[in-house]
Amino acid sequence: MTLPKGRTMRTILARVAAVLVVALAVALPTPPATASPAARYTNPIAERRADPHIVKHTDGYYYLTATVPEYDRIVLRRATTIQGLASAQETVIWRRHTSGEMAAHIWAPEIHFINGRWYVYFAAGRSDDVWRIRMYVLESSAANPLTGSWVERGRISTPWDTFALDASTFVVGGVRYLVWAQQEPGISTNSNLYLARTGSTPWTITGTVTRLSVPTLAWETRGYKVNEGPSVIQRGGRVFLTYSASATDANYCLGMLTASASADLLNAGSWTKSQNPVFASNDATGQYGPGHNSFTVSEDGQSDILVYHDRNYRDISGDPLNDPNRRTRVQKVYWNADGTPNFGIPVPDGPTPVRLRSYDLPDRFVRHYDYRARVDANVNPLADSQFRVVPGLTGSGTVSLESVNFPGHYLRHRDFELWVDRDDGGAVFRGDASFVQRPGLASASGVSFEAQNSAGRYIRHSGGMLSLQPVTDAAGQAAATFVLE
Repeated sequence: MTLPKGRTMRTILARVAAVLVVALAVALPTPPATASPAARYTNPIAERRADPHIVKHTDGYYYLTATVPEYDRIVLRRATTIQGLASAQETVIWRRHTSGEMAAHIWAPEIHFINGRWYVYFAAGRSDDVWRIRMYVLESSAANPLTGSWVERGRISTPWDTFALDASTFVVGGVRYLVWAQQEPGISTNSNLYLARTGSTPWTITGTVTRLSVPTLAWETRGYKVNEGPSVIQRGGRVFLTYSASATDANYCLGMLTASASADLLNAGSWTKSQNPVFASNDATGQYGPGHNSFTVSEDGQSDILVYHDRNYRDISGDPLNDPNRRTRVQKVYWNADGTPNFGIPVPDGPTPVRLRSYDLPDRFVRHYDYRARVDANVNPLADSQFRVVPGLTGSGTVSLESVNFPGHYLRHRDFELWVDRDDGGAVFRGDASFVQRPGLASASGVSFEAQNSAGRYIRHSGGMLSLQPVTDAAGQAAATFVLE
């Protein structure tokens, strides 16, 4: 072979290799930037623990604090995993006073690490007036907040000496803010949301105090006119502030305010309120009154985790504040294509669900639509694309995929088409709804599902629909591979 002038075999091979690399990069599916691995836990994390706050610290531990039903103490747990908090030993770090301030209604503690010290924000009433609730702060310089001593830093002073609770703190653009709920004179609500910069210490505020939100919408005013329990998550140059609304029974739910991180956050006009709750009770999953949330991150740091409390029954006799059975729960936060968080619905007790992202169509997820299984992008509602991977209905090392928003319904094949049907208890259904989970046929980072009763046939998509088919080529392997998220 005669090479063109100025060319060598090495040069030509290098260029061919470069072309092949580019071609492969175009051919292979690349998950979108919003993709993150499955984060799987078993709920509840803690029984009889309300208003939960979980933080992951740089020491590798998760720390959990929450309201105890006796309203008399502040407790902490720590573990190296979120699930480990369920069995972690609990330590009492502070008890209420016997008289005067901080002697009643010890509510909603939050733990934060600021400038090398631990701080716990909490609310408390007086022994002579239990509803004279104000916000207070504890401080510890210990590396381990469970074993260190705590100093009372006193009450957080706000413009009004009125009912105030649920202080939280966050940083945007290098500025630390305090956000809280309070009753303002002249406004006929139980509590509104307020924002200010922190002062020279984490328990003081300085400058303008901004009223962010007043409960006016129907879902914010059921039983009581309440905006409380603010918590912040940030992503993509935006600040999302969730809060709890209405009475603390099944009406309790989460709302959300949104602002640009570059905006003046102390200008109430910078914030937009979602006109509908973003997280609410769900009869199908049997979860009621979800609220007073916080946010943490998964063990691998790649998924945002919603932390909240709820009850697994709707009806409460008497004042719901006296019902002790709110439980700490967690589930993964998903992100919509427009960059907003999607909390879905409160998932059933037990293992948290996953979504099955198509390997070769990475913007699409397995979902049900009119009970037919398919792959779609931008699934709404989110729960249509969430499944619990549970032990197979036939046992023998198989798995079954249970719908989250239709509990008791499973992904099964009928004449090799995939549907979401209710378990009728029969042997045929059990066989049709049981699969052997394999390493992904196209990539070991994914999974594939082989029919338990039709060996050699795998769940795959074709023309947007899911069916059970033999896999005979690379395209089929890709169509039969899914990534758990």
